[in-house]
This record gives sequence, C-alpha cells and structure tokens, in this order.
Amino acid sequence: MPAPKLVAFDADDTLWPNQPHYDYAEAQLYELLTHYADADTLGQHFYQVQRRNLPLFGYGAKSFMLGMIETVIELTHGRVTGHEIQQILEYGKRLLDFPIELLPHVPEVLTTLKERKIPLMLLTKGDLFDQESKLARSGLGEYFDHLEIVSEKNEDTYRRILARYQLLPEEFLMIGNSLKSDVLPVACLGAHAVYVPYHTTWIHERVPAEELEGVAFHQISSLAEVPDYLTELELQG
Repeated sequence: MPAPKLVAFDADDTLWPNQPHYDYAEAQLYELLTHYADADTLGQHFYQVQRRNLPLFGYGAKSFMLGMIETVIELTHGRVTGHEIQQILEYGKRLLDFPIELLPHVPEVLTTLKERKIPLMLLTKGDLFDQESKLARSGLGEYFDHLEIVSEKNEDTYRRILARYQLLPEEFLMIGNSLKSDVLPVACLGAHAVYVPYHTTWIHERVPAEELEGVAFHQISSLAEVPDYLTELELQG
C-alpha cells in the first residue's frame, strides 16, 4: 500500500494513561460497597450494567458513575444510602480532572512527525467535554492538525472520516492500543492499522484471538517505533 497521507492517534492509553485511573476508582468503590456484596459480584454486575447502558450513555466518567450507581441500587434493592451515592459521584468526578501524564516517547514522536510535515489527527471516542478537557490538560493540542471525538469507533465511523477528509483507505493510518477500536475496523477497510499494546485493557475493548485471524496489522512495542515504520512505508510506496 502507498504511504499514508494522514496519521491518526488514539488518545487514552496510547498517548496518556487512562484505564489505570478507572481501575483504581473501581477498586475504591468495591471497598466502599463491600458490606453489600463481594468484589466479584459487584464487578460482574457492573460489567452487565455497562454493556446494557453503552448505547445510551456512551463512554467516559459520567457513564461510569451512572453505571456504578445503577449497579449498587439494583444489588441492594434500593437500600444504598445517599452518602454512598455521594461517594460514588466523588470518585467519578476525580476521573474528570486527573493530571495527564504522557506515556514514554509521546512528545518526541509527535515532534518528529510534525517536522516531517506529516498531517496528524487525534481520533478518540468518548464524552466530548471529557476528551477535550484531557487534550487541553495534556498540552498536545498544537501537534494535531485535526481532532475527531466520536461516540464509537467502528467501520462506519472510519468510513465517514475517510469521506470527510477525501482519503482512500490505503492513505490512512490509525495508531492505538485497542484491537477492537483502533485495529480491527481500520484493517477491515483496507487501511493501515498499528497496534501498540498497553499493560491494561478495559474489558469491553478485548477481542477474542479467533477474531484476529487473517487480519493484517502492524504491532509495535512502543510509540518510539512509529517514525521508522512510516519511513518503511514511504520507501515501499
């Protein structure tokens, strides 16, 4: 395939840590609510509530808060106290303003690509206000020529983005930590997909191994490998 004309980066757990903050908040909530149910019961019910509510609430801290409140109301048959609901809200609010700490090599890689005049896009899913706030706190806004915050990352979403920017699939490259959101739908369209694993993955973003059979994508261990990979694509093109 020819070298890409637009390179898109995922945000959460690709440019900065996100899931660890949610894992910590979830652990705090399970400790708070342990007198109602054990962590496994809470976790399994919370997972089902989140799956049920994703089409309604989408992704992000607000959806997390609402899902946990609904979980504990259902498990306690309404016996949860107002104080405990207030604690859930407080834990959730912390997910909306935690300090952004960039992952290794992020500034250097983005600087290198900008110097090479490669158009860059930040392409992330979730709550608009939440994602815009994280980008502002990261200080990375100046690196990106385009910003797309979407409610879901699937083939239809990527088709719309390709059409909006008048790109053929082979002219687009997506880099991210989610096989479900950043790799599979992109690769299925015939575009470049680069997978950079993160040490923890939200359960809703995990993909069974059989779904990856025959899917063409490039895996890297660090964002530091991105400039060399792009050079390789340019030489091949």
